[in-house]
Amino acid sequence: MRFLGHVVRFIVAAIVLMFVGWIVPNFAVGGFWSALFLALVIAVLGWIVEGIFGKRVTPFGRGIVGFLASAAVIWLAQFVVGGVTVTVIGAILAALVIGIIDLFIPVSTPFDAGRSKEEAR
Repeated sequence: MRFLGHVVRFIVAAIVLMFVGWIVPNFAVGGFWSALFLALVIAVLGWIVEGIFGKRVTPFGRGIVGFLASAAVIWLAQFVVGGVTVTVIGAILAALVIGIIDLFIPVSTPFDAGRSKEEAR
């Protein structure tokens, strides 16, 4: 069931990225498969940034540093995923819109899911 949960998270993230690509200027996603791969790349890059700099620079760490790190991850992901074009302003606006959407559709990180299980014991 855990694998299925991750698959659903990436599908929802891909749909959100396609929606953001439709709303945000200077942020374009080629299609569903590009959006799905983009969601995977953003998750991996976010995990790497969190591993190097700690929880305080992730969007979940709150603050301007987390917001800028999120925008940088979105901007860098365009170089890995084909069919995605993002400008710096587009990445900042996309990070803002994704952050607002995350307020209404929260998605916990795998680290948070593991911590909540440990705290329940």
